[in-house]
Amino acid sequence: MKIIRIEQNNKNYLGFIDKNEKIRIINNHDDISPDNIEELISNKLKEINIENLEILEGNYKILPCVNNIGKIVCVGLNYADHAKESGLDVPSEPVIFSKAITSISGPNDDIILPPESKKSDWEVELAIVILKKTKNISEIDAESHIAGYTIVNDVSERHFQIEREGQFIKGKSYDTFCPLGPFIATKDEIPDVNNLTLTLKVNDKIMQNGNTSNLIFKPSFIISYLSQFMTLMPGDIIPTGTPAGVGMGMSPQTFLKKGDTIELNIDYLGSQKQNVF
Repeated sequence: MKIIRIEQNNKNYLGFIDKNEKIRIINNHDDISPDNIEELISNKLKEINIENLEILEGNYKILPCVNNIGKIVCVGLNYADHAKESGLDVPSEPVIFSKAITSISGPNDDIILPPESKKSDWEVELAIVILKKTKNISEIDAESHIAGYTIVNDVSERHFQIEREGQFIKGKSYDTFCPLGPFIATKDEIPDVNNLTLTLKVNDKIMQNGNTSNLIFKPSFIISYLSQFMTLMPGDIIPTGTPAGVGMGMSPQTFLKKGDTIELNIDYLGSQKQNVF
């Protein structure tokens, strides 16, 4: 299933994306949130015949693919090439940080730079969506705790993140710094999550072109690892890291400016597009 949240005429709808990439609307007014994501994905949505649903017509806005998310827990430096361009060693354990949930926006919403932005950067990432309460689980059991996958642009103000001391969260959490979606692809939609191409363009120029086969720590390990330190809850979002090609790693360094356009794509997970203001 490809599960999408959209807004049309000031009303929110839950829908499916069908085999022809058309949005089919579920008319029972369900939303997808931490309260019901396990029941919806494990049971309720499987009972619906997509071909019997109405095709969405007209203009609409794509919303973040989960509503009322509890937390975003990110993995940093999870591609060796990105660690190298950052001038850092490949980590022996996952580097963990968080983004504020107020940074969440729709996949095609504008990115608003902070007034004091100096070095705002882009990061295309595969993100895990958690299905159910997850605590102290093994890597073998982790697969059953995954609702599906989506895309995150882990927008990062490097001046805040690196040069103003403290924790990464300061540079990761400005409003609009977590475009999320466009949809949740359940596991059956993805032949091999460890072999997905990720690309990111700025102003039509390819900046990032990586593959999840190069992840240092794979999704199942990440979930098991995180569950030793905190309880993951339904609907939590786990961005898994970004490949090389961020602006900070370029020579000379290149950062986002007003008027830029960013386009992201991951195999089987669709695309995002943001304008920068």
